[in-house]
Amino acid sequence: MDVLIVAAHPDDEVLGCGGTVARMVREENSVYIAILGEGITSRYDERERADRGLVDALHARSRQAAGLLGASELFTHNLPDNRFDTVPLLDVVKIVEGLIESLKPEVIYTHHGGDLNIDHQVVHRAVLTASRPLADCPVKRLYAFEVPSSTEWSFGQLQPVFRPNVLTDISATLETKIEAMGLYGDEARPFPHPRSPEALRAIARKWGSVAGMEAAEAFELIREVR
Repeated sequence: MDVLIVAAHPDDEVLGCGGTVARMVREENSVYIAILGEGITSRYDERERADRGLVDALHARSRQAAGLLGASELFTHNLPDNRFDTVPLLDVVKIVEGLIESLKPEVIYTHHGGDLNIDHQVVHRAVLTASRPLADCPVKRLYAFEVPSSTEWSFGQLQPVFRPNVLTDISATLETKIEAMGLYGDEARPFPHPRSPEALRAIARKWGSVAGMEAAEAFELIREVR
């Protein structure tokens, strides 16, 4: 099975479904990761003043993380960090359409539409648009993942609210997820931040307890075509 992960920023792919990616690869699926944003220039008042070397270093860490998880290929793009809403939606849709056309994934995992982060919202809508169920669309299942420090920080005030209905057992790959997140260095934070190793383990164990597993990742099935 061919699977595509569409993430807004470097580290979202690990936070949202890193354990699931590692599990799917172990089960001999082909998993491709696309990161649409450069992921760092919002820290500067003017994007043009950002150090391109920092962007390149961040994308290099993404390649390391993808390799650790076992992804077949990583695609990086250069949409402006935390400014996706300044880009015509059609341009974002075209990126995702190109990925779907070339990879023909049966399954896509992407952001939830109710996240606090605007880039996550734009990516969610772009993926929905690019994967609309036309007769020739290869995408049969579309899942939304949560991203700690974004999904829960909307506090249910943005619609739609994340309502997971699929739990994936990552008991055997949780530590691989933690290790992959560690490759991002400063993107991980000390506890009690939601992106800390302790918090990520706690989140996985919470979802695991819901379904009688040691650890799990939670997803919302947006659409399934049989």
